[in-house]
Amino acid sequence: MHEHITCPRLIVSALRGGAGKSTVAIGITAALRNQRKQVAPFKKGPDYIDAGWLSLAAGVPCYNLDTFFIPTEPLLASFFNHTRICDIAVIEGNRGLFDGIDIEGKTSTADIAHTLGAPVILCLDCTKTTRTCAAVVSGCMAFDQRINIGGIVLNRVAGKRHETILRQSIEHYCGIPVVGSIPKLTAGDFPERHMGLVPTPEHGWAHEAITAAAQIAERHIDLEAVMDIANRATERTAPDTVLPPISANSGSNRPKIAVARDSAFQFYYPDNLEALETAGADLVFVSPVKDATLPDDIDGLYLGGGFPETHARQLSDNQGFRQQLAQLAKQYLPVYAECGGLIYLGKEIIMDNTAYPMCDIFPVSFGISEKPVGHGYTISTVDSDNPFFEIGTELKGHEFRYSKILTWGGKDADLVFSTVRGKGFENKRDGLCSRNVLAAYTHLHALGTPSWAPAMVNVAQAYRQTKK
Repeated sequence: MHEHITCPRLIVSALRGGAGKSTVAIGITAALRNQRKQVAPFKKGPDYIDAGWLSLAAGVPCYNLDTFFIPTEPLLASFFNHTRICDIAVIEGNRGLFDGIDIEGKTSTADIAHTLGAPVILCLDCTKTTRTCAAVVSGCMAFDQRINIGGIVLNRVAGKRHETILRQSIEHYCGIPVVGSIPKLTAGDFPERHMGLVPTPEHGWAHEAITAAAQIAERHIDLEAVMDIANRATERTAPDTVLPPISANSGSNRPKIAVARDSAFQFYYPDNLEALETAGADLVFVSPVKDATLPDDIDGLYLGGGFPETHARQLSDNQGFRQQLAQLAKQYLPVYAECGGLIYLGKEIIMDNTAYPMCDIFPVSFGISEKPVGHGYTISTVDSDNPFFEIGTELKGHEFRYSKILTWGGKDADLVFSTVRGKGFENKRDGLCSRNVLAAYTHLHALGTPSWAPAMVNVAQAYRQTKK
């Protein structure tokens, strides 16, 4: 018998980035949680920062949904597994509703809405416009009739008269209810209007911002109408296989993998951490910023992305941690690093004519650019020996980096990925490899690269055996 995805769900989307959908999605999530509803948050796309805010608002992990690097079946399985006992799933879209990687809209928020059978609440920036908003909504309705636009939230409304003509125009011409009207906000109304740019662990005002977002939703959005829209989601069939296989490793047999997680390294997909545990590892969290040393009994290290450049002095000053990691790497400790983690494994970060020494596992000096150096989806092919991937494996991921290579003392043969799409590290290559250390600019998702977690655990297990 097939199980079905029946959880009430909706997608918060907009016509473009910066229209206010993050505030609306976070506000709805926090406000419904205040009503003692169990909200399952999701973020469309590879974004870590919005996902962090949604997680804080819901009090549970936020999972990413992305049809570029996650095939449909594992995507549906992930959604099904994480919504079994929730009252509502709130999914925040990215960019505009129909924006994707090609003319057909692949990877768009609309693509996710259709896949999940989720109605859309469209957030409109109403600055200096009235009746034209109805024409825009009408165009969205006609553009892709598979998508159910269930409600409209008006944002940046100038006053009651402005709201009245907007509401009447949209409801008359489009037949879609306006379920919210948010006025133009000041800093006093909302302490941080750029949530999507600031990771939650970096600022003490994060909980204050969540509280303010909840109050905005409670005052200006009809939450009962929102629940009604979510309850009109189209039923979807869950995949036959909805749970990953569990490793036979148990008790003292399980290798221990350290995960660097602090204000410098914070970009991890929950699926990746869960995949490591499912594959048979025990996780222990460490801080390259604050911890004097690594735990004695670890069998591997996962260094995620983040902003090591904003913590360059602290990371550099923590010599004990850096030097111990460099020594362990020489002794074949398995290390997998992404983006910010790659920078930390390099020789140094140079900023404002000051060099901040890092681990010096790879002979590369990094600088920081004012604009993104690499940004978007990536496709690489593994073409050289390395600890974690078979030659010929295709890796789909994404990159988002401001760092740039100032000097590189290695050679192309030290890079084990051929980059088909994306910037990569250098010369259309990525994946720096030395002994059991592999570091790349591309971020991978465990559901899109299912071989990664078992390989990481297997290498850690083999390393563990060498210590006996």
